[in-house]
Amino acid sequence: MAKTRLGGQEIEVDEDGFIQEPEKWNKEVAEDLAKTERASPLGEEHWKVINFLRDYYEDHKVAPPVRLLVKETGIDLRKVYRLFPGGPANGACKVAGLPKPTGCV
Repeated sequence: MAKTRLGGQEIEVDEDGFIQEPEKWNKEVAEDLAKTERASPLGEEHWKVINFLRDYYEDHKVAPPVRLLVKETGIDLRKVYRLFPGGPANGACKVAGLPKPTGCV
């Protein structure tokens, strides 16, 4: 696995850019990841999605289904794609510091 500089620190990432050292994730890391996903700068709605993803993952150890993300954040799917052009899985989950989702997020 490769290492890259995010948030002022060296962090191991997989071939798709998902961080492999989740304990190193912080807001500065998220801001740098957002730049790689064309989702920068991060605004209030970005953080609403990111915080929901992180909270859900912490409780369930899996990324939430897209419908639940949309329902719980109140942000429609088209808007999620505008906020995170890579989509909820490859964009939002990556910025949130989650592992690469394996299912339909």
